[in-house]
Amino acid sequence: MASRLRLISDVDPISVMTRCLAQALSGASRLGVAGGSVVNVLALLGQQVDLRETMLTWVDERLVSSGDPQSNWGQANRSGALGRFARELYLAHDRETGPEAVQRVSGEFTRHFGGQLDVALLGMGEDGHVASLFPGHRLLDEVSVDFAWLDDSPKRPSKRVTMTKKVLAARGLRRFVLATGEGKRAALEKLTQGDSRLPIAQLGELTVVTDQQFPQFKVMHGDQHEIE
Repeated sequence: MASRLRLISDVDPISVMTRCLAQALSGASRLGVAGGSVVNVLALLGQQVDLRETMLTWVDERLVSSGDPQSNWGQANRSGALGRFARELYLAHDRETGPEAVQRVSGEFTRHFGGQLDVALLGMGEDGHVASLFPGHRLLDEVSVDFAWLDDSPKRPSKRVTMTKKVLAARGLRRFVLATGEGKRAALEKLTQGDSRLPIAQLGELTVVTDQQFPQFKVMHGDQHEIE
C-alpha cells in the first residue's frame, strides 16, 4: 500500500501531537489508542477537549493483569487519562485468554464502534512495529478479522491481543504516530525512504510526530515535511 507521510519534528512532540489530535476529533468520534508514551497525549487531551462524545478503544494489549506495568490500560488508568470518554473498550480483562478476549472485543467493537475507527493514535517500535503487528509476523497478513491474538510476540510479554490491518489500514482513518527517542531514528529513516517492510508503513497515509531532527529540514523546530 502506498503511503503518504507527513512528518513533524518538534522539541515538544507531546504537545504537538495533542494539538493534532484535538483538531482531528469532533463530535462522536471513534478513537483507537496504543500504549506507551501516547498515554501522555491522552492525559493532556482530556484537559483541552470535551471527550464525552468520543469512544475509545485500545489497538493492542498485553495479556497481563491490569496492575502490571506492561498493561496499556493499567498505565493509562494510573495516569488519570481515563474516565472522560463516552465508552472505553478494554481489550483484555484480568485472567482472560487470548481467544476469549478476541471473541468478546470483536463483538463489542462491531456493536458499539460499527467495526471502524475515525482516528488512531499510534506508537512505533524501534523495528517499525505498530500495535502488536511485528515485522515478518503472520498477523501482518491477517485482514479477515478486526482483532487477533498471539502468543509468540518477539517483544515481551509474548501473549497479546491486537487490532489488525483490516481496521488500522482502512480508508478514511486518520492515523497519527508518536515516535520519540533516538531509538526510533533508524525506523523513521526507513519510513521516510519508503521501506514497505515496516509494519507501520503498510497502513497508508500517516502523520508522524517526533523529537528527532532530520538534515533535509531547513528549520528544525516545529518543521513539517511531506513525502509522497
